[in-house]
Amino acid sequence: MLDWLINFVNEYLVSFALKLVAAAAVLLVGLKLVKLLSKKISGGKAVAKLDSNVGSLVVSSLKLVLNALIIIIAVEILGVPSATIIAAIGSCGLAIGLALQGGLSNIAGGVMILVFKPFHIGDYITTPVGEGTVEEIGLFYTRLVTVDSRSVNIPNSALSSSTVTNLSCKPIRGIDIDVDVSYSTDIEKAKGVLLKCAEDCPEVLAEPAPKAFVSAHKDSSVCLTLRVCVESANYWNARFELLQTTVEKIRAAGIEIPFPQVDVHMKQ
Repeated sequence: MLDWLINFVNEYLVSFALKLVAAAAVLLVGLKLVKLLSKKISGGKAVAKLDSNVGSLVVSSLKLVLNALIIIIAVEILGVPSATIIAAIGSCGLAIGLALQGGLSNIAGGVMILVFKPFHIGDYITTPVGEGTVEEIGLFYTRLVTVDSRSVNIPNSALSSSTVTNLSCKPIRGIDIDVDVSYSTDIEKAKGVLLKCAEDCPEVLAEPAPKAFVSAHKDSSVCLTLRVCVESANYWNARFELLQTTVEKIRAAGIEIPFPQVDVHMKQ
């Protein structure tokens, strides 16, 4: 019995202890080296040339792959066959993928946004699910800040699969201001008043020149449109100012802004 116990300790326990020590050493040293390598890569010139979000994604993905490789090597040192490890990882990956379908679609959408760059942080975008200034682009969600300072988190899968209009990608942005006047109005006079509103607004650009024109014939009024161009950063200030001054100056000029009305004719 004593001989068997000695042989068991020498052949199995000592061997397993050596393997355990070797696996632990590989794991500790390997994870430390991966951490140092990731830090060096993230501060390198190649990553600095990339978009900040793309660079972070690349470094995080590389770190994840290297850490997984170190763990596989450590487990294989303990005597577990590599084929068994790969099969177990594949099964776990499949189970996690089925359980997190929505999250994975958001990650895929985030990667597409980071790679193709339809918008950047600071851009004002409009989408079917919301609009605002882009504050953060994450792997799962993109955060927008609305004009009234509300924070809106939109899933990346929704953004990547819908139409996104980037209103900040061009330095100049147009503004259309609609004003309804009565059919008896002197159209040229009303157009002159609207152009004077554009002239008095400091944010309105001289080129392209402002335009005023008849844009629609409505049931109770004629719709006049003032079209101007401003720098993208001045859009909201200029729009709010023009919405106020056009009404004030149209009224000051004695031009009627009619209410919707219906004429009823009674037959005897």
